[in-house]
Amino acid sequence: MKNFLKYLGASVFLILTYVVSTNYPKLNIITGYSAKSTASGLFIGNRTQKSLETRDNNFSPISLATNEVDKVNKKVSSCLFGLREHTAIFREGLGAVVITDDFDENEKFESPNRKFKKKNLPYPYGELPQKDTIFSNIDYSKLNSIIISQINNDTARLEGTSSLLVIYKGKIIGEEYAEGFDKSSKLLGWSMTKSIVSTMYGIMQNKGIIDISKPVNIEEWQNDDRKNITYNNLLQMNSGLEWEEDYGKICDVTEMLYLDRDMSIKQSKKRLVGNPNETWYYASGTSNLLAGMLMKKKFKTQQEYLDFWYTELIDKIGMHSMLVETDLAGNFVGSSYSWANTRDWAKLGLLYMNKGNWNGEQILDSTWVDYATTATNTSEGQYGAQIWLNAEGLSYPDVPKDLFYFGGYQGQKVFMIPSKNLVVVRMGIDNTVKTDFNKLLKDIVATVE
Repeated sequence: MKNFLKYLGASVFLILTYVVSTNYPKLNIITGYSAKSTASGLFIGNRTQKSLETRDNNFSPISLATNEVDKVNKKVSSCLFGLREHTAIFREGLGAVVITDDFDENEKFESPNRKFKKKNLPYPYGELPQKDTIFSNIDYSKLNSIIISQINNDTARLEGTSSLLVIYKGKIIGEEYAEGFDKSSKLLGWSMTKSIVSTMYGIMQNKGIIDISKPVNIEEWQNDDRKNITYNNLLQMNSGLEWEEDYGKICDVTEMLYLDRDMSIKQSKKRLVGNPNETWYYASGTSNLLAGMLMKKKFKTQQEYLDFWYTELIDKIGMHSMLVETDLAGNFVGSSYSWANTRDWAKLGLLYMNKGNWNGEQILDSTWVDYATTATNTSEGQYGAQIWLNAEGLSYPDVPKDLFYFGGYQGQKVFMIPSKNLVVVRMGIDNTVKTDFNKLLKDIVATVE
């Protein structure tokens, strides 16, 4: 009997050792995600720890992590079974970031200079309430029923839609928030940040600072075929560079987001596995490479780089609630991390709906909007320049094909439908049940005669 128990104990030990050793790398994802999500949610979104843990982080395996919050020093440490711990810190103006082992708490960081100029104009161009406008061709009763039903159904399952906003011809015609959220709540856009990166390139192209048709000119690419990759190829996710985008394991994207100090580097180190303009692949590393290239090649100082995004776009169109987070090297995390309230997210959509014009000022050239919303090769009509499309009706078959949108993880969406003069913003958390956006949009469009 003793020998049996001895062998049983040894077997259990070996099994546990195997399980821990094979899954240990995944702990970086779990604890890194939990620490970053909680820190950003607390110190940017002004949420409670309980709200974040029961809504945002309440899915396997992230929910297994335990979080220790230091509100005084604005940091969160997340641990899983005592095996692995990650800490995220909040830096004013720069957001939260998972720190690396060599992080120096005394290191000084530059932060953006923001200019908040109030304008005595109605929304979306100023802080005043919009003028009462009733459109005779809108079925308001039906629209409100759709919006409230969407919010109520999702609230019942402790996730889902946090906010839903519908704009017609530049006017809000429907708006609702789940319990715990309101029009001032800052919400994470995830990969909608990629569309901000594209917009920044459009502004720089408009100013003559950059020519997207030119090769990127990265030093280590000059001795192989990567030297032919252009900014256009990167913007369209059509560079042919190797990348793995799988959030369920340790791979390129999770290493970048939770282990890398400089998130702009990893994609640049990858080999060519396809021909540029012939090999479309959605890669968050590409967006961070683009964000980092702006800093490294087009600005003399870190401060100029940080300020430019806000002075030339974000604050210029009154998205004053927005904050784009940076990595430890000072790059904006263009793949994933931007926060804004729902109405401010809508402003970016309205800029594109108005062909780059903002209350009389041409922020983007109209040709850029056309370029960014034109499908790239081999994307099956689904992707332009860091912007999603419905050109072939594959994603949303019951919605007009001229629809294009900014899209992010867990169902963050800013939809633009030019033929219907509609902008629809949906923010929320889709963990266990996915929102039927095709039906939601179809129903909303049907309220416009």
